[in-house]
Amino acid sequence: MKLFFLLLLPLFAVAQPSREPLFNSFDGAKIHYDVVGEGKPVVLLHGFMGSGESWKRLPLRQLLVDAGFKVVTLDLRGNGRSDKPHELAAYENDAEARDVMNLMKYLGLTNYDVVGYSRGSIITARLLELDKQVRRGVLGGMGADFTDPNWQRRIEFAQLFQGKAHLYPQYAGALEYARKSGADTLVLGLQQQTQPSTSKAALGRVRQPVLIISGNKDVDNGNPGELAKLFPNSVVATVPEGTHNDTMSKPEFGKEVVSFLTK
Repeated sequence: MKLFFLLLLPLFAVAQPSREPLFNSFDGAKIHYDVVGEGKPVVLLHGFMGSGESWKRLPLRQLLVDAGFKVVTLDLRGNGRSDKPHELAAYENDAEARDVMNLMKYLGLTNYDVVGYSRGSIITARLLELDKQVRRGVLGGMGADFTDPNWQRRIEFAQLFQGKAHLYPQYAGALEYARKSGADTLVLGLQQQTQPSTSKAALGRVRQPVLIISGNKDVDNGNPGELAKLFPNSVVATVPEGTHNDTMSKPEFGKEVVSFLTK
């Protein structure tokens, strides 16, 4: 009996969570998603090297459910339990934003809100421009730097994950984290190469209400106040003692987002 259990241990050790539910996106890529709650739909978009699971460990998701929202999370392509194509073309031409739009159509949900954090905010900006079904947007942990297609930080991260880590010792921690977490570093490089930018002029045409929220110690992606000025209809919120890595986990972040979406 003891030998039997010892033989089974490796099987349990390599067991992986189910990828279901999945939906086939516009190009056949399988995208993992999750839906909880009843009411007005809101999509939560995770950041770089994250997944939809990131939101499940934080206060915001349950706060939204309690406030009467149907909350949709997904693993953006290349992350988590979604497909991870190794072709550059799979991430070009707003592929991630199109995944979100197709998922909402698949679920039959219209007039939805979008909450993004960090890289998820960059995708949120694209959705505000591309999808008329987006009612309101929240951009967390983001300044105006992403509006520049030649944003130096993006270029450096693209090169970092293309085998040029020796050029960027300041990002050694990010590379180590990616490897330890089991992320596909090839995909991370592709994501950075194709990361979309939304021009300042395009943001100026966004008519939906937008919340710009960040920690008071977070300027990783530029000045949030400068980003807010680009939107015709925006409000700014600041999370006390918040850094880029911990702001979205603070109760104040969740309360500010829920307050904005329920007005």
